[in-house]
This record gives sequence, structure tokens and C-alpha cells, in this order.
Amino acid sequence: MNRRAGRLVTLNVCLLLLVLPALASAQSLDEVVNGVEATYGKITDLRAEFTQTARNKSLGQDIKAEGVVLLKKGGKMRWDYKSPAPQQIVSDGTSLWVYTPELNQVNKGDAPKALAGPAGSFLSGLGKLREEFAVRFLNPASPRDGAGRPVLDLTPKQPTPLLTRLVLSVDPKDYIVRQAVLYDQFQNTVTMSFSKVAVNSGLSDTLFTFTPPKDAAVVPLNPR
Repeated sequence: MNRRAGRLVTLNVCLLLLVLPALASAQSLDEVVNGVEATYGKITDLRAEFTQTARNKSLGQDIKAEGVVLLKKGGKMRWDYKSPAPQQIVSDGTSLWVYTPELNQVNKGDAPKALAGPAGSFLSGLGKLREEFAVRFLNPASPRDGAGRPVLDLTPKQPTPLLTRLVLSVDPKDYIVRQAVLYDQFQNTVTMSFSKVAVNSGLSDTLFTFTPPKDAAVVPLNPR
């Protein structure tokens, strides 16, 4: 999995993962899912800083990245990667742009096709958690991790090559997902950790539009 492939995996998934309700101690799985669906319906936009590790299982290779993500209902998103090299992934809900400055290239595609699957609607998707996923605790006998965060294990009812499993760690104090692990069909993973999350801050639609630089090559985006 190269750096670009690791980032494009997030296009199909990432977008479900940032804001989910946490559970008070001893809550049942049903209470957790009810909380996720109820809280998700109130989220209209989100901003967060993230770190990402894409792991190729067969090669034993890790590729790390970090940046800032902006999301808004209607399929709008913006991923600004700062390292290991600058890159922007932007969608206004209709079109999708991937700008790689080091190549002076913009890949443009159709957002619904690029984001097809259970992750496609992102902010509205987890409002229908039971419809999209089979849900359980990662460890039913001990549903929290070492940091005291409930951990949900999600299996898509209609898996795609890029998304066969999703594991989410939720902060019980502020109802925010702090870590998400995405699995593909080969058991490669993308682990994303989120911090400084702000919701419903009124993000402008202009943040989700993109105009290619005049000298950049624009080529079709054909997500796998």
C-alpha cells in the first residue's frame, strides 16, 4: 500500500468515523448504538486534527501521515495532509478533487462513485448504524480499552474491497471517536486518531470547493 493508496482508502471510509457518542459505564450495546444514532443526527459539520498510519500486512510496512479534516453534511469534506508530503482531498458532495503539489497534478472524479458503500454519506451514515453494520463490542467481556474507552467492532452488511471491518474507540467523556481502525479485504489497516474535534461550528461551503492551479495537470480519478 503506497502513500497515495493509503490516503484514498480514507475516501471510502474515513468519513464515518469522527463523531460518535460514548457510553456511560455499564451501558449495554443497544444503549451505545441508540446513542450513536441519536447523537449523529445532531451533527452538521466537524473539524479535527488527525494522525494516520496505513499498514501493509504482507510487507510489514507502515506509512504515517497527519493533517486536518473538515466535514459537513451533504457529502462535503476536506482532508489537508501536512506530512509526509502536502496533499488535499476535497469534495463538495458532487465532485472530488485530489491535489498532489509534488506532482503538480489534480485528480478529479465523481464524489458519489468515489465514496460508494456504507461510508458514503458519512455524517448521516451513522444515523442508520444498524442498517449499515453488524455491531458488537470488540471484547464483549470487557467492552472498554486500557484508556477506559468503549470499543465497537463493526462489520459492513455490504462490504467493499476497501472496507470489510471497522473498529472504533470512543471517549466516554465527550462522545468523540478518538481512534478508528479500517480493514480492507487483505487485512491491511488504516488507523486514524483524532484530536481537537469541534462540531457544529458553522463551516462555510466555500471550504469544500476546489479550483485547480492554472499550471496543474488535471486527470480523471478512477478509484479502485
